[in-house]
Amino acid sequence: MQDTPFQTRRTLIKAGIISGTVLTGFVAPFSVFSKGHSKGIQGYIAPELEVPYWIDGKGKEQAAFTLAANKGKWIYLKCFQHWCPGCHATGFPGLVKLVKAFPNHDQLAVAAIQTTFEGFTTNDQDALRKNQLRYDLDIPFGHDSGKDSAAHGSRERFPNTMVTYQTGGTPWIILINPEGHVVFNDFRVDSEKLIKYLTEQFA
Repeated sequence: MQDTPFQTRRTLIKAGIISGTVLTGFVAPFSVFSKGHSKGIQGYIAPELEVPYWIDGKGKEQAAFTLAANKGKWIYLKCFQHWCPGCHATGFPGLVKLVKAFPNHDQLAVAAIQTTFEGFTTNDQDALRKNQLRYDLDIPFGHDSGKDSAAHGSRERFPNTMVTYQTGGTPWIILINPEGHVVFNDFRVDSEKLIKYLTEQFA
């Protein structure tokens, strides 16, 4: 019998793979998205991504990375901002470990999304390729930006991914199971233990 997403999340927490501990990063005001924010939308069907700009692992513009195209796989999304210190201290190094552990992407689809809600001139489209090269990541990178001209605290100020997934800032991780449920949506994950867990799932 297939675990529910809530059971999967409990298993990951019990195994020490994931934690709700918040890393130092840039945090958006939770009240923008919902009352009683609870670290994203764990347990729900993952909404399709609405990220308007993507480049492939070689830095070339590509069609959108979608959940529909990766149906039946585990999906790991890393949300970042170029100027976020937590992204460079822990976010990208963890992502590099995960990508190296599963290089073929046949059971795990991986993508990075720059969710820009501040520092719009720094956290721009050019930053995608800079980070691909810096960390030697041959995976799709998307740019999902709010509007710099929008009023602070308004919905338009924030990127689509932050709103639909109720993310709390960067670095942020979204993990979706093959049935399309969000089983993790938070700041921190133990990459080594997650790799072990996924390896067992793929066996």
